[in-house]
This record gives sequence, C-alpha cells and structure tokens, in this order.
Amino acid sequence: MTNRLHANWIPKSGIQLRLAGVHFDAIRVCGIRGEAVVHHLSQLAEGPVGPVIREGNGCRWTYFLLAPGESVEHEWPPGARKYTRSSRDEYVGVPAPEGNTFPLSWRCGAPEAGEFVDAELLHGVLTAQLCQTVDVE
Repeated sequence: MTNRLHANWIPKSGIQLRLAGVHFDAIRVCGIRGEAVVHHLSQLAEGPVGPVIREGNGCRWTYFLLAPGESVEHEWPPGARKYTRSSRDEYVGVPAPEGNTFPLSWRCGAPEAGEFVDAELLHGVLTAQLCQTVDVE
C-alpha cells in the first residue's frame, strides 16, 4: 500500500472504462514503440514521465494520459492515435493501482491527482520516432 493520493478517476479495484476527454486525453501507441517512447521520455524528463497504461496482451498498446484537451493542440503522427472528446464516445480502460488488473497495468505507477504526461514532450518524441525519413541518394 502507498501513501499517494491517486486521482479520483482511478478505480479502487479491477478495471473501469473512462470516457476520454473528461478526466484525461490519451495517445495510444502499439507494441514495442510504446516502450521505446516511455524510455526516451524518461531520459528527457529526467524522472517519471506521468501516467502510462500498458496492455499485456494483443497488440500490447501503450496509452499516454494527457490533461483533458491537450491532445487537440498537436497533429499526432501516423501510428499514434488520440482519444479525446469527439463526436463519438471514446473510452480507455483504467486499471486500479494494485491487484489483478490483467491485461492492463500502470507502466510508471498510478498517477497522483493532477499528474499527466507532458503533451509537448510526448509529441516531440513520437514525431521523431514515428516520422523518421530515410535520405535517398
């Protein structure tokens, strides 16, 4: 058990779906690329990167949680999908801080109230990783 005060939208047990754009926006990246982004973000941020949810089966999606409305401020590269308030409802599964939450888990620990991934930093890392071009001579 920890003494951290988790955000009120995090369930106490299991997994709950949360409507994107209300408590957070999310950027989803597939597989090993998501882990690489977390690694690069932690190096650039020189510490915790903020709330990141990972999926342990299927495509092994990684969800980076941003403050509500921040995802619309950037043009996300192909390979990164944003979840925000839109004309259709979009939900993200949110695991509890502890216990059996398979297939979802917190990559960097459940966030405290008001803690989010830095959208600008995430956008820069994703753009560098997903939009690399090869020079042809």
